[in-house]
Amino acid sequence: AREAMDDIVTQVRHVASLISEISAAAVEQSSGIGQIGQAVAQMDQVTQQTAALVEESAAAAESLSQQAKHLTEAVRSFRLAGEMAAAV
Repeated sequence: AREAMDDIVTQVRHVASLISEISAAAVEQSSGIGQIGQAVAQMDQVTQQTAALVEESAAAAESLSQQAKHLTEAVRSFRLAGEMAAAV
């Protein structure tokens, strides 16, 4: 009976050790998941900033295009000396 009881105690200690290891692994996984969550949040923030910059760039490009058109129309009224001779 004593030998059986010693075996039971040994097995219980082994199970307790396994439970402790599982608990440590769960804490480690939880920490890893937290870090992944932070990384995803940072990626989301950068994605939103990039989208805002793309919108600003598109607006600036449109503005430059309009300014170029206005400048082209303003310059049309000027003629170079060579063009004047050819027109005459």
